Amino acid sequence: MAYDSNNIFAKILRGEIPSHKVYEDDDAIVFMDVMPQSPGHALIVPKAASRNLLDADPSVLSKIVPLVQKVAVAAKSAFAADGVSIAQFNEEAGGQTVFHLHFHVIPRYAGQSLITHARQMEDNAVLAANAEKLKAALSKS
Repeated sequence: MAYDSNNIFAKILRGEIPSHKVYEDDDAIVFMDVMPQSPGHALIVPKAASRNLLDADPSVLSKIVPLVQKVAVAAKSAFAADGVSIAQFNEEAGGQTVFHLHFHVIPRYAGQSLITHARQMEDNAVLAANAEKLKAALSKS
């Protein structure tokens, strides 16, 4: 399938839809997931257009994976998490719902299950506060 430049992440990248941005460079943007599975759930989205990992340029991946690691370390610290889940889905059958390559970084806590994704929008004030926590932790790394 062809890449659809009207997907929600492409619109966020173009500034057409607001987001709780945590970080941005020439290659990617990091922002808070509006339907988090855990406090601090962030998304890392490359600026290069690709549907998912299956059609991504390897040079894009080589720049994104270190950023995913950096965000994971910062999220674990910022949210005093016991661990971090990193998720990346490919195609509908693989659980992908937005067809622009992206990685989820989800702080995890011992004994706590994840909230079901895409079930409820988080309050904007909570997302803004969590974005600031993650920004602060990223600035220390």
